[in-house]
Amino acid sequence: MVREFARKHGPALRSLSAVGGALATAAAVAIGAVLAVFFAATVVVIAVMASALLALAGLALRAKRARAHRNDSANDGVIEARNLGGHHWVAYGWNERQGR
Repeated sequence: MVREFARKHGPALRSLSAVGGALATAAAVAIGAVLAVFFAATVVVIAVMASALLALAGLALRAKRARAHRNDSANDGVIEARNLGGHHWVAYGWNERQGR
């Protein structure tokens, strides 16, 4: 039954399928454009977040170095010692700090 209809009305079905194909192509192009914009915006957001993370990490390292430098300058002349028991102490690191 369908074959007989297609045989009798072939050109009409071809034009209908061409219109359907054109509509499907237009829909695919529109969806592709929307997805491209969405993923481009996603990449931009990820780049902004990564740059903010790197900036905060840089500030944290700078603060850590400043604190370490402050601690070194505050402890000049102080040596570390370990109590071995009673009145017996062992100092270490004193010969390495004289060069500072």
